[in-house]
Amino acid sequence: MSTKGTLFIVSAPSGAGKTSLVKALCENSDTLRTSVSFTTRDIRPGEEHGVHYHFVAHDEFEAMLERSEFLESANVFGNHYGTSQVWVEQQLAAGIDVILEIDWQGALQVRKLIPDSVSIFILPPSRQALEERLHGRGQDNAEVIAKRMAQAKDEMSHYSEFEYLIINDDFSLALDDFRAVVSAQRLHARRQHHATEKLICELLS
Repeated sequence: MSTKGTLFIVSAPSGAGKTSLVKALCENSDTLRTSVSFTTRDIRPGEEHGVHYHFVAHDEFEAMLERSEFLESANVFGNHYGTSQVWVEQQLAAGIDVILEIDWQGALQVRKLIPDSVSIFILPPSRQALEERLHGRGQDNAEVIAKRMAQAKDEMSHYSEFEYLIINDDFSLALDDFRAVVSAQRLHARRQHHATEKLICELLS
């Protein structure tokens, strides 16, 4: 019997570096995967269907919502986003750790359904740094960036609802902190039970 995987929920305001940290953490790992969300927003240059998101039409998303196929869903700037419940449950059952990149509202939905999930919030080092990163991405116009900055304040006010906080000032240090959280969860006695059962029996015999 394989040990059940851990679900990691990662939230952050747009521009805090969440996606870059998750990508770096998951590189070359067979036991840690990122859930690919479904979304109704338009595909951006450089994005691939099924890799960055599953891009679907509004009516298809609504149909999936009615069939209760999402572990969580949200409407962000007029676009819908959702996480496949079946895919997440299959990965966890196979002993694979899963990372969800979702906002605080989605995190609240997921924690109610999967209470043993581990939540992490990533903060920028300052509001100025956050705004500079948003401008530096070159993905949004000034109006959208202003909306994202206004939303960021509300998002960051929910930091206390998460178990772990990582400040992404120096990327390498933030990545080390991220790895430390994942490693700590994998070393938890509850998680180690099946992996060490034979050894414990031998040691105590």
